[in-house]
Amino acid sequence: MLRYQRYIFRQLALPVLFITFGLTAIIWLTQSLRFIDLIVNKGLSLSAFLHLSMLLLPSFLGVILPIALFCAILFVYNKLVVDSELVSLRASGASQWSLAAPALLLAGVVMVLSFAINMYFTPMSYRTFKDRQTIIRSDYSSVLLQEGVFTTLINDVTVYVRARDTNGQLRGILVHDARLRAQPVTMMAESGALVATELGPRFVLINGNRQEIDKGTGRLSLLYFDSYALDLQLITENPGERWREPRERYMHELFNPKPGYDNDRNRNKFLAEAHQRIVTPLFAFGLTAIAMAAVIGGHLSRRGQWQRIMAGILTAFLFEAIGLTLVNLVSKQPHLVWLMYVNAAMFICGGFYLMQRRPRGGRHAAPSEA
Repeated sequence: MLRYQRYIFRQLALPVLFITFGLTAIIWLTQSLRFIDLIVNKGLSLSAFLHLSMLLLPSFLGVILPIALFCAILFVYNKLVVDSELVSLRASGASQWSLAAPALLLAGVVMVLSFAINMYFTPMSYRTFKDRQTIIRSDYSSVLLQEGVFTTLINDVTVYVRARDTNGQLRGILVHDARLRAQPVTMMAESGALVATELGPRFVLINGNRQEIDKGTGRLSLLYFDSYALDLQLITENPGERWREPRERYMHELFNPKPGYDNDRNRNKFLAEAHQRIVTPLFAFGLTAIAMAAVIGGHLSRRGQWQRIMAGILTAFLFEAIGLTLVNLVSKQPHLVWLMYVNAAMFICGGFYLMQRRPRGGRHAAPSEA
């Protein structure tokens, strides 16, 4: 790599990192807001909140990296044009491809990183996120039961808790179990907790009574107890047996899903997700081609190129919009999957074709336009 190419590469690398960090922080904050209620009102620990929100990062980092590269190329190359550095390099005989080499090298790095994120890190992190989310939702004592609120754990089982200690102990408990319509049961206890057992979650009540009414005879039976374990028969999901969404699956699971009703019903979505993971990294070169065509294609002017830059931004927006539209289309019409690759190839080839155009009059026309 030539000295000026190393210089341009260094100029590009820092903005890419800065823009990636900034966009990631913004999206991370917006995505993590949904967990704030779990902390404020439902007792989710701060460490669990951070763990859940960090697991979401790879799912959108693969999209952010090509966009950050696009923004960095527009900024850096336009600055080099305004400072007459690219004008001087072009006048000295540097070709368009030579000027674009640092951006192309960085695009290759971004593409490799995007492939790694899409093929491994996104399904791994999102799968862990969904498994952890399932476990938290099953932890009714820390998530669902709120002080002073009647909570329906499952159909016909309602629980009221007066207070909850910092250690998770529940105080002043009332449980109404109407699953057996003919014999509804009401239990009151001084304290208790929801605990996980090998046979499933149990509601353990301490120092209370159990009241049962036989609607046939109208008789009330009252039982005092020191400890009572109520089998809630919760229908909880086992993370290992839970049906996994397309984003949670690795490539071999998307192309060859196991037989099953849900899998068969979502085969088209699996196919669209798999090809999207293959095509999305190519957006690094597509956006690079669009940016390079905007900033170094044709004449270079120190007075600014805002019209071409705006055209490049609109073209990039169109490129991304078409890509998202095709993903939704392929999930319904899988035979059109080839359009996803045509879209990427069309913008890559078109962008580089417009980039390599030299201004009329040869290499010496560029300085006069400065």
